[in-house]
Amino acid sequence: MAELKILDLDVNISDTKKIIKGLNLSVKGGELHVLMGPNGSGKSTLANAIFGNPKYIVKAGKIELDGENLLSLKVDERARKGLFLAFQEPVEVPGVNVMNFLRIAFGQLKPGDPQITDFRQTVVAYLKRFGLAEHFLKRALNEGFSGGEKKRFELLQAILFSPKIAVLDELDSGLDMDSVKTMAEAVREQLAKGTGILMITHSEKMFEYLKPDFIHIMVDGKIVRSGGSEIASELHSKGYAGLGG
Repeated sequence: MAELKILDLDVNISDTKKIIKGLNLSVKGGELHVLMGPNGSGKSTLANAIFGNPKYIVKAGKIELDGENLLSLKVDERARKGLFLAFQEPVEVPGVNVMNFLRIAFGQLKPGDPQITDFRQTVVAYLKRFGLAEHFLKRALNEGFSGGEKKRFELLQAILFSPKIAVLDELDSGLDMDSVKTMAEAVREQLAKGTGILMITHSEKMFEYLKPDFIHIMVDGKIVRSGGSEIASELHSKGYAGLGG
């Protein structure tokens, strides 16, 4: 079973500005972990550090996948090891169309996978599921996409690439309830396939469709509270301040 371990992690965004402070977290395959916290608490910084964004400087600690420390690996190398990050704000890539991007990425991440033989058919089926038309494949990557299209396309990638561990950063933000329900169904299926998921969110609306194994509350760069579904009820009544923030 895959396992992502974050051990005593300190992360800066400059030589002096520390954002993540001694953070510990473990996500195993098939588990759903939800990370919540106020704006500026460090949630997206953690996601970027896990995936190796060079703008985020790891000053101490380890990030391990299946016992291997990933800190010396580049972003693409971490992806090949089985990590996936759905970005909070996906970047636009003019000149690279969606189909070419997906085909190349899949070939790099899953070399020799038999699914590549009927790849377009597979992708079109996912597009339909997420409410995206087939002509979407001809568009430039994320260029001119609506906020909802970007979110749905990020989840499509997570399902298509079937990583060991997926970090979903604000995947549900700005979506209507029907889209949230569709995404929740896809997340459940991916969990059943053995992917471990760390879902970063501000909203409790996903809880109507998903039951997290663990909920973590992050404040000022630290996880101040972890537990099960009872934390969602406490958060609703007490707010972050009442949970140790």
